[in-house]
Amino acid sequence: MLPSIVVRSKAGRFVPVLLAALILAACSSQSPQTSSVNIQGPATGTSDYYLQQVQQSADNSKADWQLLAIRALLNEGKYPQANQQITQLPQQLSDKQRLELQLLNAQLRLGSQDMNGARRLLASLDTGALSADQKSRYYGLLIAANQGAPSLDLLRAYVAQEQLLSGADRQKNIDATWQALTGMTQDQVNRLVINADENTLQGWIDLLSVWRANSGDAEMLKSAVADWQTRYPQHPATKMLPTSLSQIQNYQHASASHIALMLPLNGQAKVFANAIQQGFNDAKNGTLAQPAPSAAPVASAPANGEAAATTETAAPAEAISPAAIDGQAENGTQPQAAAAPASTAAVKVYDTSAQPLAQLMTQAQQDGATLIVGPLLKNEVETLANSPSPLNILALNEPSQIQNHPNLCYFALSPEDEARDAAHHMWDQGKRSPLLLLPRSNLGDRVSKAFAQEWQKLGGATVLQQQFGSKGELKQGINSGAGISLTGTPISAPQPEQPQGISIAGLNIPAPQSETPAAASGGGSVDAVYIVATQDELQLIKPMIAMRLSSRNNIALYASSRSFQAGTGPDSRLEMEGLQFSDIPLLAGRNPALMQQAARTFNNDYSLVRLYAMGIDAWALANHFNEMRQTPGFQLEGKTGTLSASPDCVINRKLAWSQYRQGQIVPVQ
Repeated sequence: MLPSIVVRSKAGRFVPVLLAALILAACSSQSPQTSSVNIQGPATGTSDYYLQQVQQSADNSKADWQLLAIRALLNEGKYPQANQQITQLPQQLSDKQRLELQLLNAQLRLGSQDMNGARRLLASLDTGALSADQKSRYYGLLIAANQGAPSLDLLRAYVAQEQLLSGADRQKNIDATWQALTGMTQDQVNRLVINADENTLQGWIDLLSVWRANSGDAEMLKSAVADWQTRYPQHPATKMLPTSLSQIQNYQHASASHIALMLPLNGQAKVFANAIQQGFNDAKNGTLAQPAPSAAPVASAPANGEAAATTETAAPAEAISPAAIDGQAENGTQPQAAAAPASTAAVKVYDTSAQPLAQLMTQAQQDGATLIVGPLLKNEVETLANSPSPLNILALNEPSQIQNHPNLCYFALSPEDEARDAAHHMWDQGKRSPLLLLPRSNLGDRVSKAFAQEWQKLGGATVLQQQFGSKGELKQGINSGAGISLTGTPISAPQPEQPQGISIAGLNIPAPQSETPAAASGGGSVDAVYIVATQDELQLIKPMIAMRLSSRNNIALYASSRSFQAGTGPDSRLEMEGLQFSDIPLLAGRNPALMQQAARTFNNDYSLVRLYAMGIDAWALANHFNEMRQTPGFQLEGKTGTLSASPDCVINRKLAWSQYRQGQIVPVQ
C-alpha cells in the first residue's frame, strides 16, 4: 500500500510542476517581444532600426514595430515614407494601436501643413486613455497646430504640457509660453476668458501685465517681477523664469558718465560726422526744441542714395526747398525751450581719421571711458566686431556679418533698415504678394535682399523684383505708352534661418522645405508694390503703373523716403494719390519746432538732418545701453523711429508712414 501511495503522490506533484514549466517557457519566449515594443512610451530608435524589426517580427508584434517606425520616420521628416507605412498597417488594430495611429496621423498632417486636419484629429482623441509620454506628444502637436496664432487654446496646451516635462524641456516650454503671450496684442489679452480654477494661466497673464507696465524701466521691472514671484510662489515661472526675463535679475545700469565719441573728423565723411556730433551734443546739453502744441506737420525730404555709398551710414537724402520750413516761421511756429536738463556726463571726441582704431580704443580706456559711441565707417565697425573690448560700445554702423557680443550694439541708418521696416508695414496691412520696383544699381540690390529676407522671416513667400534704368529710359517707356507691367523675377535673397519646428519631450516635427513659387505675372497675384526711386523717377513710374492697371485693381503702392521731397505743390501731391511712404519721425512732422531748428542749422540739407537725428538718438541709446541689451521688449521713441533691439543688439527702427490723400499728406493709421 505504501508504494502505491508514494507513486500517486509523485504524480500529483509532477503535474503542477510541468504546467508551471510550460507557462514559464511560454512567458520567456514572449517576454522579449512585449517588453521591447511599447508604443505608448518614447521612441528613441531610428526608422531603419524599427523597419528592420518589422521584417523580423512575428505577426502579433509587427504592427507595434510599424507604428514605432512611422513615428521615427515622421521625426526624421520622411513624410512620404511614413504615409506609405501607414497604408501597410493591418485593418484590425487594438485600441492602444488605434490611439497611437491617430496621434501619428495628426503629426503627418502637421508635417504636410494641414493645420485644420491636424486639429480635427486631435480634438477627437480620448486624452484620458493616453500615457504620460503620449500626452506630452499630444500637447506638443496641439501647440504646433495652433502656432502662429496666439490663442487661449495655445496657452492652455502649454500650461498642460509643462506639468509633464522636466529640465531643459520644461525651460523650452516656459520660454515658448512667454513668447506666445508677448506675441498677443493687449486687445487679444483683454478678450481672454479663463476659468476660476486656471491659476497657472492667470499667473501668466498677470506676469505679462507686470512686464508691459514696467518694461521701460529695468530697475522697476526687476522689482515688479520679484513681487510677482512672491504673489505666485507655486507658479512654474516663479521657479523657472522665462530666459528673457531671468536676465532682469542680474540687471545693472551701464555707466555713461564718461563717453568716448569716435567719429571721422577729416576727409569725405567729416560733414556727416559733424551732423551726428551736433545732434549728440544738442541732446546732451538739453538744447533740443520741443514740439509746439498746435504745430502743423512739416513735409520732409528723402535720400538720393549717393551719400550712403560713401559712408555706409544712412539712407541718403538730397537738399530740398525751404518753403515748408519758412512757412512754419510765417505762421508763428518757433522752437520752444527744451524741457530736458543738460547732462553732466563727460564726452570726449576721438578722430578715427587720424589714428588707427585699436590705438583710439586703448587711449579711450586709459582716459577712463565707460562707454564708446562709434565708430561710424563700416570697415571700422567690422574691425571693432573682430576685436573684443571690455567697454560697452554703441557702433554707428553695421558690419556685413553681425556678431553677437554682450557689450556691443549696432545702430545705423541704412536703406536695408528702411526696407525691413517696409516689409513689416506691408505685412501688417495684410499684403502677401509684393513686387519691388528698384533701380538697376548696388542700392537696388541691397534693398531687394534686405526686403526679401525680412519678408521670408515674417512667413512670406518669394518676393518678386523688377529693375528700372535711367530717367531717360523711363521717359521712353511712358512716351511709348508701354507702361509698367507688374511682373518680376524672384529675388535670390540669403535664406533666413529655417524654423526648427517642434522638438520637445520626444516630439519632433521638422519644418517643411519651402518651395520657390513661380513668378507672378500680369498683376494677377501681386497685391502691393514697393518703389525705391527719386521723386522725379516716381513721377514717371506711378502713371506708368496706372497704364497697365484697370480701375478694378486694388494694388497698394508704397515708397521709400527716397522719393519724398518737401515743398511739392498740390498738383504733384494729387498725382501721388493713395501712395504710402516712410520717413523718420523727425522729418514726418512729429516735432516741427525741432525740424525747423535742424533745417536751419544745416541749410535745408536733409541728408544731414537725418544724421543729426541719428546723433540725438545715439545719445539716448548710450544712456539706456543695458536696457536695450538686457531688458526684453524695451523701446525708445527716437527721432529716427521707434527704437528696439534684436537679440544680437541690432537697433531696429519702426518708421513713420504717411499717405497722399486728396492733395494732402496724412499719417497712415
